[in-house]
Amino acid sequence: MSGRQKAFLAGLVAALVVVAAAVLLLWPDPEQPAAAPPPPSPSPSPTPSPSPSKTYPYPFYPPGTCLLMPWMSEVKDSTVVPCDQPHDAETTATVVMPDGLTDDRSINKALLDLCTPSLLGVQKQRGGLDLYNNSPIVPLTKYYQQGYRDASCTVTVSNQQPERKLTAPLH
Repeated sequence: MSGRQKAFLAGLVAALVVVAAAVLLLWPDPEQPAAAPPPPSPSPSPTPSPSPSKTYPYPFYPPGTCLLMPWMSEVKDSTVVPCDQPHDAETTATVVMPDGLTDDRSINKALLDLCTPSLLGVQKQRGGLDLYNNSPIVPLTKYYQQGYRDASCTVTVSNQQPERKLTAPLH
């Protein structure tokens, strides 16, 4: 056998030893239990909920926030005020709008429907169906289309009432 053949054979034997060692080290031990599979994802997926710590490109207020509203007071944007001072509205709930809405009309309708239970709760608690209005703060369609679904439900005094200001918290 020539020197080149001996060197090739020695290299081949060394390579086989390395491969055998790797197989022995990496081969699973039949005595060890198999790794558990990852837990299945929840089904159905959890219900989304508003995220008060999230930053929004539109007005979003947690329940119990009292506000002056642009269409009722001389303010440019909705403005938070203490609830013991005269105010136009109070946030009564936050909701998550469903996916699949396509325009302002469908967003407004969905939001009015989602906010109606909190309005009815205030009306029942405060003694009159015609004393309060459902006045949700509606995000613009462009924000909805960007994936923002959280919205604030607010209640205002009905325009049928002589005094339109609230002077204390609703709850």
